[in-house]
Amino acid sequence: MITFKEAKTKEEIQKISKLARKIFEEYFTPMIGYEQVDYMLGKFQSEEALTNQIDNGYKYMLVFNDANLAGYFAIKEEGERLFLSKFYLDKEYRGIGISRKMFEEIIKHSKGFSSIYLTVNKNNAPTISIYKKFGFEIVDSVKTDIGNGFFMDDYIMEKKL
Repeated sequence: MITFKEAKTKEEIQKISKLARKIFEEYFTPMIGYEQVDYMLGKFQSEEALTNQIDNGYKYMLVFNDANLAGYFAIKEEGERLFLSKFYLDKEYRGIGISRKMFEEIIKHSKGFSSIYLTVNKNNAPTISIYKKFGFEIVDSVKTDIGNGFFMDDYIMEKKL
């Protein structure tokens, strides 16, 4: 059974940070290299970074398959749009319908918004395909300087509600 729980405690934030490291090292290292992965984990997925994001309006949701932490997502209200900031699933839980359940949960949080938008690495074809399957379209592209000589070269994708 798939369940969701908003991350509020230090222990829950630690679980997200630990899972982020596992997912990023496995999935993103071949795409962007270990140095950028390590930098991004510290800047965006460390316990301190996650706590700061939560303090600034981001809602992090833990995703459980039975009692096992399978993934997480993060959303933030931005005017009439909902920003899907994070959407990650552990490798052992991919391909069994959990991402669909995650999107269904995100839709529940999107009531009253005109759209949901996200950013995704341009080279991340498998994930872009999943987002398209769930009704997202590429609407723009952006190259963001994240410091230390690293850039995020992303598509902006949006789903109208």
